[in-house]
Amino acid sequence: MQVAIKRIYDPAGPKDGYRILIDRLWPRGIKKDAAAIDQWLKEVAPSTKLRTWFGHDPEKWKEFKKKYKDELDGNEAWNELEALAKAKKKITLLYGAKDEVHNQAVVLAELLGE
Repeated sequence: MQVAIKRIYDPAGPKDGYRILIDRLWPRGIKKDAAAIDQWLKEVAPSTKLRTWFGHDPEKWKEFKKKYKDELDGNEAWNELEALAKAKKKITLLYGAKDEVHNQAVVLAELLGE
């Protein structure tokens, strides 16, 4: 299993494999028919409360990761993502955040790699 992460705004490529959008909200400026996604798992995204608290503030990164992992415990969408990662040769987690280091895709990729 290979897991990659990529901004939804970057062009789709043949090496992306199965493309999964992991944002709760649809990304601005992206048309659904042009998004080139295979699946949208919005329920695997951080809760609105956690997302707004975090606000992509690097100072809150460690605490965000801990809280987000706690939210994923027992989350059906997380279980579905794990199953997809095992079933597919390669998946690419798509996210809309500008910060490429501090976002939920990084956390999910870490967890899937464990």
